[in-house]
Amino acid sequence: MNEDYPLTYSVDYPDRQLNRLSSFFRLFAVIPIAIVLGTVAHATYGGWDDNGSAYVAAGGLLVAGPLLMILFRKKYPRWWFDWNQELLRFGARVHTYFVLMNDQYPSTDERQWVQLDLEYPDAETDLARGMPLVKWLLAIPHYIVLFFLGIGAFFAVIFAWFAILFTGRYPRGLFDFVVGVQRWGLRVLAYAFVLITDKYPPFSLEGTTGPSSTPPAATPPTATTE
Repeated sequence: MNEDYPLTYSVDYPDRQLNRLSSFFRLFAVIPIAIVLGTVAHATYGGWDDNGSAYVAAGGLLVAGPLLMILFRKKYPRWWFDWNQELLRFGARVHTYFVLMNDQYPSTDERQWVQLDLEYPDAETDLARGMPLVKWLLAIPHYIVLFFLGIGAFFAVIFAWFAILFTGRYPRGLFDFVVGVQRWGLRVLAYAFVLITDKYPPFSLEGTTGPSSTPPAATPPTATTE
């Protein structure tokens, strides 16, 4: 498949021996960074503490704000986009670590083995004003397919866990399948909830040649004469 899409996603394959001990205890090893992710990925809430002081906590993907701005102002504030992109990147690092795709501990800010790029939209020209109200509904076919793909990915990770314990390697076919399911889910998320595009996500596990994923062609050297 060679279709451009404003989200590109790939995970570097660990072409080396993975740490068997870390993989065996991955369910427990991921807990600290999962807690950190949870502190910035939970929903917004507020209230009063026992001392009568007000408190508020914010986090999670910004959905309602961009929806209202697109609907009424035809704008998508850049810092909201940057927040959503970096949160998706952080979440992808934690998730890929959890499903054994790398044994390096996830960073809160460095990109590491996950390559996830979203294209910042020109809301005036690229985003229709009323589309955010219906995208979640239009994406229902994807939810159904992703439900079954998620089951397949779950069993693929279990098989990969055993493979790593015995061989130290993540089978490449299983690795590519899990990446494909993640990529599919991220495209749907970007379309229906992050709202960066009105382009309907492809029904495909394969990568695309998005604008941020294709390097420019090398220019051949020009011969000179003296």
